[in-house]
Amino acid sequence: MTKSINPILKHQLNALLFLVILFSACQQKQDIIKPVKQSITESVYASGVIKSKNQYQVYATVNGIVDEIIADEGTAVEIGSPILSIVNDAQKLQSDNAKLSAEFNSENLNSGKIAEAKSLVNLAKSQQDNEASMLKRQNNLWAQNVGTQVQVEQRELAYQNAENNYSSAKEKLAELQRQVSFQSKQAQNNLSISNKNTGDYLVKSKVKGKVYKMNLAKGEIVSPQIAIATVGQDAKYLLEMQIDEYDIVSIKLGMPVLVVLNSYKDSVFNAVVTKINPIMNVQSKTFTIEAEFVKAPVTLYPNISFEANVVIKTKDNALLIPRNYLLNDSTVVNKAGKQVSIKTGLKDYQMVEILSGINVNDELILPQQ
Repeated sequence: MTKSINPILKHQLNALLFLVILFSACQQKQDIIKPVKQSITESVYASGVIKSKNQYQVYATVNGIVDEIIADEGTAVEIGSPILSIVNDAQKLQSDNAKLSAEFNSENLNSGKIAEAKSLVNLAKSQQDNEASMLKRQNNLWAQNVGTQVQVEQRELAYQNAENNYSSAKEKLAELQRQVSFQSKQAQNNLSISNKNTGDYLVKSKVKGKVYKMNLAKGEIVSPQIAIATVGQDAKYLLEMQIDEYDIVSIKLGMPVLVVLNSYKDSVFNAVVTKINPIMNVQSKTFTIEAEFVKAPVTLYPNISFEANVVIKTKDNALLIPRNYLLNDSTVVNKAGKQVSIKTGLKDYQMVEILSGINVNDELILPQQ
């Protein structure tokens, strides 16, 4: 016995089948495209933060306590302008001792000792000259058979003693001069070291600009491991961004950069690559590059974040298709369902350039990935 289909159910099935066929036809029609000719720009994505030019963190080289905040946040500074002073009681005592030592060992203060030694040298010289004269007279008398040989020998011995005393006095004078000079210079060097150390207790700016951040307050502890402040040039900014290691070989100095700041979301700013740091951050697998604005926004602050595209290459009138129509990056599927090998060129986030394999009249369908 043959079963018949309910007419209402049959009508519903036919209607459903018609809709499926119609949807498939429409979907297939929508997936058919032709290559187009237009410009394409290949770029590398980057992200980063704005930094003041020559921005750096200020550190002290000594330990101590903050005595005074001289340049607080927002203060304009010159090269050498004091930012913060540090106090250390032990260092102050060392500085005072160095001053006392320098004064005590100065050549001027020891000039009396040297003058006395010079007087002794002059006296010894006079005694030597006198003994030399007496010896000469005794030798003349002895030549005339006046006196005795013993008297001559006594005069010779007296002259030798006077000569030795003179040599000894000169050596003592020279040694005293060397000692005074050495102690004076040593004390002056210690004083210079102390003065330098004292200078280290006054932290100064290395650039002309502005104090953007002060990390300490009066009375807090300072050490070489603690960043005191952040200082940088005022109104001069650069873009510091991170580039993936796979893209860094494409980056060259002077390349244009298109920048979108989070603070200016509706604007695109032009910049130029000015520096490529040649070492990779092993943790993030990225390289740091810097760029400068061609024309900067009116208002900027350090640490504003941004996104950017470094323009690698631009080409006009290129043959393009959407990237999702590529199969394995080297094949497309034509309208007949046949796979066609192609050669690609520039790529952006949506489109890819076709160098060979198809032309502007070929129809392509979206491949099944």
